[in-house]
Amino acid sequence: MTGPIPRDRPASPVILDISRLISRLRYSTPTGVDRVEMAYARGLLARHGDRLAFAAVHPSGLYGRLRRRTVLSFLDEMERRWTSEDGHPRQRSLPEVLPWLVALLPRRVRGAGGVYVQSSPHHLTRTGQVRRILEREQARFLCMVHDLIPIEYPEYARISGDRQHRRRIATITALADGVIVNSAATGAALAPWLARSGRTVDVRVALLGTETVPEVPVEASGTDRPYFICVGTIEPRKNHLLLLNLWRHLAETLPPAAVPRLVIVGRRGWENEQVVDMLERCPALQGHVEELNGCSDRRLAGLLRGARALLMPSFAEGYGMPVAEALAVGTPVLCSDLPALREAGGSVPDYLDPLDGLGWKTLILDHARAGPHRAAQIQRLAGWHHSTWDEHLDIVAAAIDDLQR
Repeated sequence: MTGPIPRDRPASPVILDISRLISRLRYSTPTGVDRVEMAYARGLLARHGDRLAFAAVHPSGLYGRLRRRTVLSFLDEMERRWTSEDGHPRQRSLPEVLPWLVALLPRRVRGAGGVYVQSSPHHLTRTGQVRRILEREQARFLCMVHDLIPIEYPEYARISGDRQHRRRIATITALADGVIVNSAATGAALAPWLARSGRTVDVRVALLGTETVPEVPVEASGTDRPYFICVGTIEPRKNHLLLLNLWRHLAETLPPAAVPRLVIVGRRGWENEQVVDMLERCPALQGHVEELNGCSDRRLAGLLRGARALLMPSFAEGYGMPVAEALAVGTPVLCSDLPALREAGGSVPDYLDPLDGLGWKTLILDHARAGPHRAAQIQRLAGWHHSTWDEHLDIVAAAIDDLQR
Protein backbone atom coordinates (compact mmCIF):
# COMPACT_ATOMS: atom_id res chain seq x y z
CA MET A 1 0.00 0.00 0.00
CA THR A 2 0.96 3.66 -0.17
CA GLY A 3 3.11 5.13 2.56
CA PRO A 4 2.07 7.48 5.36
CA ILE A 5 0.57 10.80 4.33
CA PRO A 6 2.65 13.78 5.55
CA ARG A 7 1.00 15.69 8.38
CA ASP A 8 1.29 19.04 6.58
CA ARG A 9 -0.51 17.76 3.51
CA PRO A 10 -4.11 18.94 2.96
CA ALA A 11 -6.81 16.45 3.86
CA SER A 12 -7.00 13.88 1.10
CA PRO A 13 -10.24 12.63 -0.43
CA VAL A 14 -12.36 9.81 0.88
CA ILE A 15 -13.58 7.37 -1.77
CA LEU A 16 -16.65 5.33 -0.85
CA ASP A 17 -17.36 2.12 -2.73
CA ILE A 18 -21.10 1.64 -3.41
CA SER A 19 -20.83 -1.45 -5.63
CA ARG A 20 -23.25 -3.37 -3.44
CA LEU A 21 -26.08 -0.85 -3.76
CA ILE A 22 -25.71 -0.71 -7.54
CA SER A 23 -25.77 -4.51 -7.71
CA ARG A 24 -29.10 -4.43 -5.85
CA LEU A 25 -30.83 -2.11 -8.34
CA ARG A 26 -33.47 -4.68 -9.24
CA TYR A 27 -34.66 -5.32 -5.68
CA SER A 28 -37.24 -3.45 -3.61
CA THR A 29 -36.39 -4.91 -0.20
CA PRO A 30 -32.93 -4.19 1.28
CA THR A 31 -30.70 -6.65 3.09
CA GLY A 32 -28.74 -5.72 6.20
CA VAL A 33 -25.58 -5.17 4.14
CA ASP A 34 -27.52 -2.87 1.80
CA ARG A 35 -28.62 -0.76 4.76
CA VAL A 36 -25.07 -0.50 6.06
CA GLU A 37 -23.74 0.75 2.71
CA MET A 38 -26.56 3.31 2.56
CA ALA A 39 -25.76 4.50 6.09
CA TYR A 40 -22.10 4.94 5.12
CA ALA A 41 -23.08 6.92 2.03
CA ARG A 42 -25.33 9.27 3.96
CA GLY A 43 -23.08 9.55 7.01
CA LEU A 44 -19.77 10.09 5.21
CA LEU A 45 -21.42 12.58 2.88
CA ALA A 46 -22.56 14.60 5.90
CA ARG A 47 -19.07 14.48 7.43
CA HIS A 48 -16.83 14.95 4.39
CA GLY A 49 -18.99 16.93 1.97
CA ASP A 50 -17.20 17.65 -1.30
CA ARG A 51 -14.18 15.60 -0.17
CA LEU A 52 -16.27 12.43 -0.53
CA ALA A 53 -16.07 10.72 -3.90
CA PHE A 54 -18.13 7.71 -4.96
CA ALA A 55 -16.79 4.72 -6.85
CA ALA A 56 -17.93 1.23 -7.77
CA VAL A 57 -17.26 -1.98 -9.60
CA HIS A 58 -20.21 -1.70 -11.99
CA PRO A 59 -22.30 -4.78 -12.92
CA SER A 60 -20.58 -4.52 -16.33
CA GLY A 61 -17.28 -5.27 -14.57
CA LEU A 62 -15.85 -1.78 -15.05
CA TYR A 63 -14.37 0.12 -12.11
CA GLY A 64 -14.25 3.87 -11.75
CA ARG A 65 -15.57 7.00 -10.11
CA LEU A 66 -19.26 7.92 -10.28
CA ARG A 67 -20.87 11.26 -11.01
CA ARG A 68 -21.84 12.82 -7.72
CA ARG A 69 -25.20 14.20 -8.81
CA THR A 70 -26.20 10.85 -10.29
CA VAL A 71 -25.23 9.02 -7.09
CA LEU A 72 -27.27 11.36 -4.92
CA SER A 73 -30.34 10.81 -7.11
CA PHE A 74 -29.69 7.06 -7.05
CA LEU A 75 -29.50 6.99 -3.24
CA ASP A 76 -32.80 8.87 -3.04
CA GLU A 77 -34.41 6.41 -5.45
CA MET A 78 -33.22 3.36 -3.50
CA GLU A 79 -34.49 4.77 -0.21
CA ARG A 80 -37.82 5.61 -1.84
CA ARG A 81 -38.20 1.99 -2.96
CA TRP A 82 -37.30 0.65 0.47
CA THR A 83 -39.93 2.78 2.20
CA SER A 84 -42.61 2.36 -0.47
CA GLU A 85 -45.95 1.17 0.84
CA ASP A 86 -46.26 -1.61 -1.73
CA GLY A 87 -43.07 -3.30 -0.49
CA HIS A 88 -43.68 -6.39 -2.62
CA PRO A 89 -40.72 -8.66 -3.40
CA ARG A 90 -40.87 -8.04 -7.14
CA GLN A 91 -37.55 -8.20 -8.91
CA ARG A 92 -37.42 -5.45 -11.50
CA SER A 93 -36.65 -6.41 -15.07
CA LEU A 94 -33.44 -5.39 -16.82
CA PRO A 95 -35.24 -2.88 -19.09
CA GLU A 96 -36.69 -1.20 -15.99
CA VAL A 97 -33.28 -0.59 -14.40
CA LEU A 98 -31.26 -0.08 -17.59
CA PRO A 99 -31.44 3.75 -17.44
CA TRP A 100 -29.86 3.66 -13.98
CA LEU A 101 -27.21 1.17 -15.08
CA VAL A 102 -26.25 3.50 -17.92
CA ALA A 103 -26.29 6.61 -15.74
CA LEU A 104 -24.08 4.89 -13.17
CA LEU A 105 -21.40 3.76 -15.60
CA PRO A 106 -18.07 4.64 -13.94
CA ARG A 107 -15.43 7.00 -15.29
CA ARG A 108 -11.71 6.27 -15.27
CA VAL A 109 -10.01 8.71 -12.92
CA ARG A 110 -6.41 8.60 -11.76
CA GLY A 111 -6.46 8.99 -8.00
CA ALA A 112 -4.11 11.18 -6.02
CA GLY A 113 -4.14 9.60 -2.59
CA GLY A 114 -6.87 9.28 -0.04
CA VAL A 115 -8.71 6.57 1.86
CA TYR A 116 -10.80 3.99 0.04
CA VAL A 117 -13.74 2.85 2.18
CA GLN A 118 -15.70 -0.33 1.49
CA SER A 119 -18.48 -1.45 3.83
CA SER A 120 -19.66 -4.50 1.87
CA PRO A 121 -17.98 -7.76 0.81
CA HIS A 122 -18.76 -7.05 -2.85
CA HIS A 123 -15.84 -8.11 -5.16
CA LEU A 124 -13.51 -8.84 -2.20
CA THR A 125 -13.10 -12.36 -3.58
CA ARG A 126 -11.03 -10.79 -6.39
CA THR A 127 -7.80 -9.82 -4.67
CA GLY A 128 -6.08 -8.77 -7.88
CA GLN A 129 -8.88 -6.40 -8.83
CA VAL A 130 -8.91 -4.80 -5.38
CA ARG A 131 -5.13 -4.34 -5.56
CA ARG A 132 -5.43 -2.65 -8.97
CA ILE A 133 -8.18 -0.36 -7.66
CA LEU A 134 -6.04 0.74 -4.72
CA GLU A 135 -3.00 1.27 -6.95
CA ARG A 136 -5.03 3.38 -9.37
CA GLU A 137 -6.51 5.44 -6.55
CA GLN A 138 -3.15 5.60 -4.71
CA ALA A 139 -5.31 5.09 -1.63
CA ARG A 140 -5.15 3.37 1.70
CA PHE A 141 -7.85 0.78 2.33
CA LEU A 142 -10.44 0.79 5.14
CA CYS A 143 -12.98 -2.01 4.93
CA MET A 144 -15.67 -3.57 7.06
CA VAL A 145 -15.97 -7.22 8.11
CA HIS A 146 -19.52 -8.29 8.97
CA ASP A 147 -18.77 -11.85 10.12
CA LEU A 148 -16.72 -14.98 9.45
CA ILE A 149 -19.70 -17.33 9.68
CA PRO A 150 -19.19 -19.07 6.29
CA ILE A 151 -15.70 -20.08 7.47
CA GLU A 152 -16.56 -20.90 11.08
CA TYR A 153 -19.81 -22.69 10.23
CA PRO A 154 -19.56 -23.84 6.59
CA GLU A 155 -22.57 -26.10 7.09
CA TYR A 156 -24.78 -23.00 7.24
CA ALA A 157 -23.38 -21.36 4.10
CA ARG A 158 -24.13 -21.90 0.45
CA ILE A 159 -22.10 -24.59 -1.27
CA SER A 160 -18.56 -23.20 -1.71
CA GLY A 161 -19.49 -20.31 0.59
CA ASP A 162 -16.57 -21.04 2.91
CA ARG A 163 -14.09 -21.01 0.02
CA GLN A 164 -15.46 -17.69 -1.24
CA HIS A 165 -15.28 -16.12 2.21
CA ARG A 166 -11.71 -17.32 2.72
CA ARG A 167 -10.82 -15.41 -0.43
CA ARG A 168 -12.49 -12.27 0.94
CA ILE A 169 -10.59 -12.56 4.20
CA ALA A 170 -7.35 -13.20 2.28
CA THR A 171 -7.92 -9.95 0.38
CA ILE A 172 -8.48 -8.07 3.62
CA THR A 173 -5.44 -9.50 5.40
CA ALA A 174 -3.24 -8.77 2.37
CA LEU A 175 -4.43 -5.27 1.49
CA ALA A 176 -6.39 -3.56 4.27
CA ASP A 177 -4.77 -0.77 6.26
CA GLY A 178 -7.71 -0.59 8.64
CA VAL A 179 -10.73 -2.75 9.44
CA ILE A 180 -14.07 -1.92 11.01
CA VAL A 181 -15.83 -4.86 12.68
CA ASN A 182 -19.48 -4.77 13.69
CA SER A 183 -18.93 -6.49 17.03
CA ALA A 184 -16.15 -7.61 19.33
CA ALA A 185 -17.22 -11.17 18.47
CA THR A 186 -16.42 -10.55 14.80
CA GLY A 187 -13.13 -8.92 15.78
CA ALA A 188 -12.15 -11.98 17.83
CA ALA A 189 -12.94 -14.26 14.89
CA LEU A 190 -10.85 -12.12 12.54
CA ALA A 191 -7.83 -11.76 14.85
CA PRO A 192 -6.15 -15.14 14.08
CA TRP A 193 -6.32 -14.43 10.33
CA LEU A 194 -4.63 -11.07 10.75
CA ALA A 195 -2.02 -12.59 13.06
CA ARG A 196 -1.13 -15.24 10.47
CA SER A 197 -0.74 -12.58 7.78
CA GLY A 198 2.14 -10.97 9.68
CA ARG A 199 0.76 -7.49 8.95
CA THR A 200 -0.24 -4.90 11.53
CA VAL A 201 -3.77 -3.75 10.76
CA ASP A 202 -5.78 -1.30 12.82
CA VAL A 203 -9.06 -2.99 13.84
CA ARG A 204 -11.87 -1.00 15.47
CA VAL A 205 -15.18 -2.23 16.84
CA ALA A 206 -18.17 -0.14 15.79
CA LEU A 207 -21.58 -1.58 16.60
CA LEU A 208 -24.04 -1.06 13.79
CA GLY A 209 -26.43 1.82 14.20
CA THR A 210 -30.06 1.04 14.87
CA GLU A 211 -32.33 2.14 12.06
CA THR A 212 -34.92 4.76 12.93
CA VAL A 213 -38.15 2.77 12.83
CA PRO A 214 -40.98 4.81 11.28
CA GLU A 215 -43.67 6.05 13.66
CA VAL A 216 -46.56 4.09 12.19
CA PRO A 217 -49.63 2.55 13.82
CA VAL A 218 -49.48 -1.03 14.98
CA GLU A 219 -50.69 -3.20 12.11
CA ALA A 220 -54.22 -4.51 12.57
CA SER A 221 -54.06 -8.29 12.78
CA GLY A 222 -57.70 -9.21 12.25
CA THR A 223 -57.56 -11.29 15.42
CA ASP A 224 -57.11 -10.62 19.10
CA ARG A 225 -54.50 -13.38 19.43
CA PRO A 226 -51.00 -12.09 20.27
CA TYR A 227 -48.29 -12.63 17.70
CA PHE A 228 -44.51 -13.01 17.61
CA ILE A 229 -42.21 -11.90 14.81
CA CYS A 230 -39.06 -13.48 13.36
CA VAL A 231 -37.03 -11.32 10.95
CA GLY A 232 -34.30 -12.64 8.67
CA THR A 233 -33.51 -14.66 5.57
CA ILE A 234 -34.93 -18.17 5.71
CA GLU A 235 -31.72 -20.22 5.91
CA PRO A 236 -30.48 -23.02 8.21
CA ARG A 237 -28.41 -20.72 10.44
CA LYS A 238 -31.52 -18.81 11.51
CA ASN A 239 -33.05 -21.97 13.01
CA HIS A 240 -36.60 -21.43 11.77
CA LEU A 241 -37.20 -25.17 12.19
CA LEU A 242 -37.14 -24.80 15.98
CA LEU A 243 -39.97 -22.27 15.82
CA LEU A 244 -42.03 -24.17 13.26
CA ASN A 245 -41.82 -27.43 15.22
CA LEU A 246 -42.68 -25.57 18.39
CA TRP A 247 -45.69 -23.91 16.74
CA ARG A 248 -46.88 -27.26 15.44
CA HIS A 249 -46.66 -28.59 18.99
CA LEU A 250 -48.64 -25.62 20.32
CA ALA A 251 -51.28 -26.05 17.60
CA GLU A 252 -51.65 -29.72 18.47
CA THR A 253 -51.84 -29.28 22.26
CA LEU A 254 -53.67 -25.97 22.84
CA PRO A 255 -57.14 -24.76 21.89
CA PRO A 256 -56.93 -22.78 18.61
CA ALA A 257 -57.76 -19.50 20.35
CA ALA A 258 -54.85 -20.01 22.78
CA VAL A 259 -52.19 -20.49 20.08
CA PRO A 260 -50.27 -17.25 19.44
CA ARG A 261 -49.47 -16.36 15.84
CA LEU A 262 -46.00 -16.39 14.32
CA VAL A 263 -45.09 -13.90 11.57
CA ILE A 264 -41.92 -14.79 9.63
CA VAL A 265 -40.50 -11.84 7.68
CA GLY A 266 -37.71 -12.64 5.23
CA ARG A 267 -36.91 -13.88 1.78
CA ARG A 268 -36.30 -17.56 1.15
CA GLY A 269 -32.60 -18.29 1.11
CA TRP A 270 -30.70 -21.54 0.62
CA GLU A 271 -30.70 -25.11 1.95
CA ASN A 272 -34.16 -24.52 3.41
CA GLU A 273 -36.22 -27.38 1.96
CA GLN A 274 -37.52 -28.60 5.33
CA VAL A 275 -38.61 -25.13 6.38
CA VAL A 276 -40.36 -24.51 3.07
CA ASP A 277 -42.07 -27.90 3.24
CA MET A 278 -43.44 -27.11 6.68
CA LEU A 279 -44.59 -23.64 5.65
CA GLU A 280 -46.35 -24.94 2.56
CA ARG A 281 -47.57 -28.39 3.58
CA CYS A 282 -47.96 -28.68 7.36
CA PRO A 283 -51.73 -28.52 8.11
CA ALA A 284 -51.19 -27.76 11.81
CA LEU A 285 -49.45 -24.46 10.99
CA GLN A 286 -52.24 -23.12 8.80
CA GLY A 287 -53.89 -20.12 10.42
CA HIS A 288 -51.10 -19.82 12.99
CA VAL A 289 -47.97 -19.03 10.93
CA GLU A 290 -47.70 -16.30 8.28
CA GLU A 291 -44.76 -15.88 5.91
CA LEU A 292 -43.96 -12.46 4.41
CA ASN A 293 -41.26 -12.66 1.73
CA GLY A 294 -41.36 -8.94 1.00
CA CYS A 295 -42.13 -6.26 3.54
CA SER A 296 -41.77 -2.49 3.31
CA ASP A 297 -39.98 -0.64 6.08
CA ARG A 298 -43.28 0.93 7.15
CA ARG A 299 -45.11 -2.37 7.38
CA LEU A 300 -42.23 -4.00 9.25
CA ALA A 301 -42.26 -1.09 11.70
CA GLY A 302 -45.94 -1.66 12.43
CA LEU A 303 -45.39 -5.39 12.87
CA LEU A 304 -42.44 -4.85 15.21
CA ARG A 305 -44.35 -2.42 17.40
CA GLY A 306 -47.33 -4.75 17.75
CA ALA A 307 -45.46 -8.00 18.43
CA ARG A 308 -45.33 -9.58 21.87
CA ALA A 309 -41.66 -10.27 21.19
CA LEU A 310 -39.07 -10.69 18.47
CA LEU A 311 -37.78 -14.27 18.21
CA MET A 312 -34.21 -14.91 17.03
CA PRO A 313 -33.09 -18.52 17.70
CA SER A 314 -30.00 -18.32 15.45
CA PHE A 315 -27.07 -20.70 15.69
CA ALA A 316 -24.56 -17.98 14.72
CA GLU A 317 -24.59 -14.21 14.13
CA GLY A 318 -22.07 -11.47 13.38
CA TYR A 319 -24.35 -8.90 14.97
CA GLY A 320 -28.05 -8.74 15.83
CA MET A 321 -29.65 -5.83 14.01
CA PRO A 322 -33.24 -7.13 14.46
CA VAL A 323 -32.59 -7.43 18.20
CA ALA A 324 -31.53 -3.80 18.47
CA GLU A 325 -34.37 -2.58 16.24
CA ALA A 326 -37.01 -4.41 18.27
CA LEU A 327 -35.68 -3.12 21.58
CA ALA A 328 -35.51 0.41 20.15
CA VAL A 329 -39.31 0.42 19.73
CA GLY A 330 -39.98 -1.20 23.09
CA THR A 331 -40.63 -4.74 21.85
CA PRO A 332 -39.16 -7.53 24.01
CA VAL A 333 -36.71 -10.03 22.52
CA LEU A 334 -36.18 -13.75 22.97
CA CYS A 335 -32.92 -14.76 21.29
CA SER A 336 -30.04 -17.21 21.30
CA ASP A 337 -27.31 -16.77 23.87
CA LEU A 338 -24.58 -15.70 21.45
CA PRO A 339 -21.81 -13.15 22.14
CA ALA A 340 -22.81 -11.00 19.15
CA LEU A 341 -26.46 -10.91 20.24
CA ARG A 342 -25.43 -9.93 23.77
CA GLU A 343 -23.49 -7.02 22.26
CA ALA A 344 -26.64 -5.95 20.41
CA GLY A 345 -29.11 -6.42 23.25
CA GLY A 346 -27.10 -6.01 26.42
CA SER A 347 -28.86 -7.24 29.56
CA VAL A 348 -32.39 -6.74 28.22
CA PRO A 349 -33.40 -9.82 26.16
CA ASP A 350 -34.21 -13.26 27.47
CA TYR A 351 -31.34 -15.42 26.20
CA LEU A 352 -31.74 -19.13 25.49
CA ASP A 353 -29.80 -22.01 24.00
CA PRO A 354 -30.92 -22.37 20.35
CA LEU A 355 -31.61 -26.08 20.99
CA ASP A 356 -33.63 -25.60 24.19
CA GLY A 357 -37.10 -26.19 22.77
CA LEU A 358 -38.75 -26.43 26.19
CA GLY A 359 -37.16 -23.17 27.30
CA TRP A 360 -38.37 -21.39 24.17
CA LYS A 361 -41.87 -22.78 24.66
CA THR A 362 -41.97 -21.62 28.28
CA LEU A 363 -40.89 -18.07 27.50
CA ILE A 364 -43.04 -17.72 24.38
CA LEU A 365 -46.15 -18.69 26.34
CA ASP A 366 -45.13 -16.37 29.19
CA HIS A 367 -44.82 -13.43 26.79
CA ALA A 368 -48.04 -14.39 25.01
CA ARG A 369 -49.90 -14.30 28.35
CA ALA A 370 -48.14 -11.14 29.61
CA GLY A 371 -46.46 -13.16 32.35
CA PRO A 372 -43.70 -12.29 34.82
CA HIS A 373 -40.79 -12.83 32.40
CA ARG A 374 -42.31 -10.34 29.96
CA ALA A 375 -42.94 -7.84 32.76
CA ALA A 376 -39.33 -8.16 33.93
CA GLN A 377 -37.95 -7.58 30.43
CA ILE A 378 -40.12 -4.52 29.89
CA GLN A 379 -38.72 -3.15 33.13
CA ARG A 380 -35.16 -3.78 31.90
CA LEU A 381 -36.00 -2.05 28.62
CA ALA A 382 -36.40 1.27 30.41
CA GLY A 383 -32.64 1.57 30.88
CA TRP A 384 -31.54 0.36 27.45
CA HIS A 385 -29.56 2.55 25.03
CA HIS A 386 -29.26 1.53 21.42
CA SER A 387 -26.19 2.25 19.33
CA THR A 388 -26.60 4.93 16.66
CA TRP A 389 -25.20 5.42 13.19
CA ASP A 390 -23.63 8.67 14.38
CA GLU A 391 -21.67 6.72 17.00
CA HIS A 392 -20.66 4.10 14.44
CA LEU A 393 -19.58 6.65 11.85
CA ASP A 394 -17.65 8.68 14.43
CA ILE A 395 -15.45 5.59 14.83
CA VAL A 396 -15.16 5.21 11.05
CA ALA A 397 -14.29 8.91 10.66
CA ALA A 398 -11.57 8.61 13.30
CA ALA A 399 -10.11 5.61 11.47
CA ILE A 400 -10.14 7.58 8.20
CA ASP A 401 -8.40 10.53 9.86
CA ASP A 402 -5.66 8.28 11.23
CA LEU A 403 -5.08 6.71 7.80
CA GLN A 404 -4.77 10.17 6.24
CA ARG A 405 -1.88 11.14 8.53
